[in-house]
Amino acid sequence: MSLNLWYALLAVVLLILLIARFKVHPFVALVVVSFGMGAAAGMSPAGLVKAFQDGVGATLGSIAVVVGLGTILGKMMAESGGAARIATTLIARFGERRVHWALMVVAFIVGIPVFFQVGFVLLIPLVFTIARRTGASLVKIGIPLVAGLSVVHGMVPPHPAALLAVTTYGADLGRTIFYALLVGFPTAALAGPIFAVWIAPRVRLPGTNPMAAQLEGGAASATRSLPGFGLSLFTILVPVLLMLGASAADVTLVAGSPLRTALDLVGSPIVALLLSLLFSFWSFGIARGMTAARMLAIANDCLAPTAAIILVIGAGGGFNRVLIESGVGQAIADVAIRTQVSPLLLAWIVATLVRVATGSATVAITTAAGIVAPIAAATPHVNAELLVLATGAGSLMLSHVNDAGFWLIKEYFNMTVPQTLATWTVAETIIGVTGLLLTLALSAVI
Repeated sequence: MSLNLWYALLAVVLLILLIARFKVHPFVALVVVSFGMGAAAGMSPAGLVKAFQDGVGATLGSIAVVVGLGTILGKMMAESGGAARIATTLIARFGERRVHWALMVVAFIVGIPVFFQVGFVLLIPLVFTIARRTGASLVKIGIPLVAGLSVVHGMVPPHPAALLAVTTYGADLGRTIFYALLVGFPTAALAGPIFAVWIAPRVRLPGTNPMAAQLEGGAASATRSLPGFGLSLFTILVPVLLMLGASAADVTLVAGSPLRTALDLVGSPIVALLLSLLFSFWSFGIARGMTAARMLAIANDCLAPTAAIILVIGAGGGFNRVLIESGVGQAIADVAIRTQVSPLLLAWIVATLVRVATGSATVAITTAAGIVAPIAAATPHVNAELLVLATGAGSLMLSHVNDAGFWLIKEYFNMTVPQTLATWTVAETIIGVTGLLLTLALSAVI
């Protein structure tokens, strides 16, 4: 095995020990391990610093604003009673015993046109509210949510990475989406509600959760009439609808057309969330009699707890980039190519290895698709649509400490690193393995 692969493995082990055993803050631990990994791999000091800075910048450039806007939107929904209205309606229609299934379905639908982080910050207030109202474990309610979001993030176009895999493999978009739904729903069910019911009693969370306290709403929203279910649901779906419109425009309209350009603008995650937030200032604020001063106070109050989350996520992005720049990704690709396996399994293996090493599902999909596409083209009777699914399933395997999503889940759920590994990481692994097995089963009948 390549020496750089050993360095990467040692870096991950050291990171877990620093955080879990020696109680070093995750932000500090990520910075220290990133620089140690880069130095051990022979990166120049200037190149190491630049790689880390670029990784932090690229990650926060796409996530920090999303987290900020989504947090304010979530707080507006909570303070107005919108989250309580949606939660109450879901509980009434599905029953308390099945509400975790409802959240998986909602996440699966909402997550199709939006990024994982966007869907998460949009829906996490519902998790907190439902958990408080039903008395259920946050793990039992939350894991189905993130499982549904994760499946569509990695396996269902029009997500950018999955869409790129469709193009790289020459797959048909419509058939890919159809097959992805066939595979994705049972995969999300197993990794979400079914796994959550089993793991929830085995994970003991702290009695207080700072983010839940910010986003639940609380007594203020409970003492007045709640907004309507339709308006509350529409407000949270505004960014989803805008992003779905942009995805549809990319498929149906010619590049450069004014309408497609406009839809792409309003459908970008940041603009879509901004427009949704502005709409919520009316639907959850002005229409509910909320003053401008109160809305300003809400924004100030809820943004403070996100500072540590954003720093940790950024440092995770820096660690990710150092791993890539040190040559770990290429070393994994070289090992995978030397194996003699079917293109479907090869795509899953390459995506899994790159995912484990770099922490990025997007990097895993793009790398694996680039490596496997020429091999698949030279192999007869390979289904291009199923190659997309196998690659996407591999890209979701074994999320751990080098993945920004790992830290997002950890901080919002207020879990320790071992607890996050036992819940989120296992759920992601279930998704990866189940997605592969169902894809292989589907390949036997089509």
